[in-house]
Amino acid sequence: MKKLIKATVAVAVVSGVALLSGCTGQVYNQPKNCSYDYLFHPSVSISKMIGGCGPIDKLPQQQ
Repeated sequence: MKKLIKATVAVAVVSGVALLSGCTGQVYNQPKNCSYDYLFHPSVSISKMIGGCGPIDKLPQQQ
């Protein structure tokens, strides 16, 4: 039973790391003087929500 629990935890950790490492990125504004990082999708970045790089409609996504 303990082996099953350890295996389940290991699979969950590996899956979580794979998911997070594959769903991150960075977006720059047009003059390339400001950028923000996002975890899952650019539209849910806290920096973008609070307007950290100015108007969000002028931020093209570049990967």
